[in-house]
Amino acid sequence: FTSFEDLYDAFEKQLEYIVDVKIKVNNIIEKMYGKEVPATFLSVVIQDCIKNGKDYYNGGPRYNTNYIQCCGIGTITDSLSAIKKHVFQEGKFSLPELNGFLLSNFKDREDVRQFLFNHTPFYGNDDDYADSIMQRVFASLNRTIEGKPNTKGSQYYLNMLSTTCHIYFGKKLGASANGRLAGMPESDGTSPDHGADRNGPTAVVKSLGKMDQIKTGGTLLNQKFLPSVLQGEEGIRKFMNLIRTYFKFNGHHVQFNVVGADTLRDAQANPQNYRDLLVRVAGYSDYFVDLDRDHQEEIIARSEQMQF
Repeated sequence: FTSFEDLYDAFEKQLEYIVDVKIKVNNIIEKMYGKEVPATFLSVVIQDCIKNGKDYYNGGPRYNTNYIQCCGIGTITDSLSAIKKHVFQEGKFSLPELNGFLLSNFKDREDVRQFLFNHTPFYGNDDDYADSIMQRVFASLNRTIEGKPNTKGSQYYLNMLSTTCHIYFGKKLGASANGRLAGMPESDGTSPDHGADRNGPTAVVKSLGKMDQIKTGGTLLNQKFLPSVLQGEEGIRKFMNLIRTYFKFNGHHVQFNVVGADTLRDAQANPQNYRDLLVRVAGYSDYFVDLDRDHQEEIIARSEQMQF
C-alpha cells in the first residue's frame, strides 16, 4: 500500500467479504431452525405467529429483522489512526516494519508498543483525528450490513452490543497497531479501547456523539468511575448531566461500574470478603468473584474516570 486510502480500500474489501460469509452461514442456520427446531411456546406469545400460522423461527412474527452484533470499533479505529499517523503521514515506521512488530507481538520492542500507545490520537477523547476514522469505519460497517436479505423476508441491520464476545474475539486476534498485545480483549460495544479514553467521561460522550447510533439496532458504552467521583450532591448532579447529555447526542445505552481497581484486585485475592460485589459486565450484571479470570481482568483494565 502506498497510501492510507489504499489500505482503507483493502480493509473495506475484507469487511465486505467477512460480512458476506457471516450472512451466508447465518442464513443456513436460520433455515435449519425454521425447519427442524420449532419454538412452540415462544411462537404462542410472539405477535402474529398464530395469525400467520408460522413458527417464530420461520417468519411467523410481525417483525423479523436480523442484527449482526459487532464490537471492536475502538480497537480498529485506534489501529487505523496509528497506521495513518505514524506510517503514512510522519514516516516513523514503514508498513512492513510495523507489520513485523505486530507479528512478533512486540517481542523485545516494548518501546515501540509504548510509543504507539502513548503518541496516537485515540477514539474517546473528543479528538476529530481519531473520531473521523471511527465515523468512516462505522459508515463502512453499516453500509456493508444494512439491507442484506435474511431468510424470513426481512433484512439485516447493524448493532453494537458485544455482550462478552469481545473477550473471546480478542483471544483469537493478534497484536494490533494501537499497542494492544495479542490475545487481549478488543474494545467492547461502542466503548473506547482499554486505557485509550484519557480526557475524562465528557470527552468520551462527545466522541460517541459523533457516531450515528440511530442507524443501529442498539449500542453499548461501558464506563468505570472511582467512587470518590460520585460523592455528594455535586457528584450526583454531574453524573446525571453526563447521562442526559449522552442521550441528547442520540446515545442508546450507557452503563457504569463505580469501583476502583484496588478493590477489584483485593476481591480477586480474597473472594470470601466480596461475595456481594456486583459489577456490570456488559448487558448484564454479575458477582465479580463468580466471573472467570479473563472477565475479571477485562473489567479491571477499563479506564478509571477520576473526575468529570
